[in-house]
Parts: sequence; C-alpha cells; structure tokens
Amino acid sequence: MHTLGRILGIGTAALAVIALTACGSSDDSDDTTAATSPVQSTGAAASTAPAAKTGKECTAEDIGVTGDFGTAPKITIPDTCDPPTHLIVKDLSEGDGPAAESGQQLTMNYALVTWSDRQTLDSSFQRGEPFPLSLGAGQVIPGWDQGLIGVKEGSRRLLIVPPELGYGQGGNGVAPNETLVFVTDAVKVGN
Repeated sequence: MHTLGRILGIGTAALAVIALTACGSSDDSDDTTAATSPVQSTGAAASTAPAAKTGKECTAEDIGVTGDFGTAPKITIPDTCDPPTHLIVKDLSEGDGPAAESGQQLTMNYALVTWSDRQTLDSSFQRGEPFPLSLGAGQVIPGWDQGLIGVKEGSRRLLIVPPELGYGQGGNGVAPNETLVFVTDAVKVGN
C-alpha cells in the first residue's frame, strides 16, 4: 500500500516540500512516514477528468451515507449535481457527549472519498486507528478545523470540503482542485 503522508495534518505548502524532497531522495525507507502517518491510500490517485457540470450544487442531502457510528460508512456521491463551493457540515447522528471547542483534543475516525473519482482514498476505520488532533491548531486541513467545531462525542458528521479548505492545488495523492467528502465519527472529545 502506498503511504500518502499525513493528508489531514500537513498543509499544501508543506506537501509540496515533502513531494520535492521525496522525489530527490534515493532512500527507499518509509519507516518514519509510516510510523507518523494516519493516512494511507486505498487506491491510486485520481487522474480522471471532473464530471460535466450540471448547474446544480450538491447539498448534504444529496450525499448517500450508510452505516452506523463506529462502523466504516459507505459514501455515495451522485453525478446529478456539482460539488459545492463552500464547506458543508451535517450531523448524521448526534452523540450526547461534550461538544468540541477550538483548542480541545479530539479523537476521530473518518472515511474520505474524493469527488472526482468517487473512490475511498483513506479510512481510519479500515486501519483500525482513530486519528488524534488538537482542534483549531492547524494540524489538519482548514475544512476539519472549521467543520468539527461543535461536534459532540458520539456523533457522526458529514463534511464536504471544497478545494480551498482542503488541498487546493493537490498533492500527496489528492488531485488538484479536488472536493473531499468525509464521514467522521467523534470517538472522544477532550482529554
């Protein structure tokens, strides 16, 4: 399996530096990256052209999600609408634990489907390793830092992240101008 690096935890500029460094390196060892990387590819990077524009932006209700909290979701993106141009946040099931605030520690499970090819790019569910982060500390993409505010422990939340709040020009397995669809489970909120 190809290691993508820390998709959620590294900004676009850092990804470019890492990509350039990796291209010039003759060291095939991947131990450091693999040990710290919560994200691994479950498929090849998308190289398909985006679907034809329909003139209608998708909403949270257009995205199909099956599965309950704690299980790997199945995410279905329709081809009858265009990717949204702004961050979409929707609780699919609301937990009864504390709500996340900026600066708090979170432990999240997630599945990521890329809009352009409608394939799972990464899943902590499949790895069996929830992802720890400090909310609002810039450790993750802006779509997560913004979209996870207020998530309650025990909640399943859908995030549709436009390119400017994700990876913009792409890198590390994410195609340029890619919209990202996450289903996240808030395993733990706070320490």
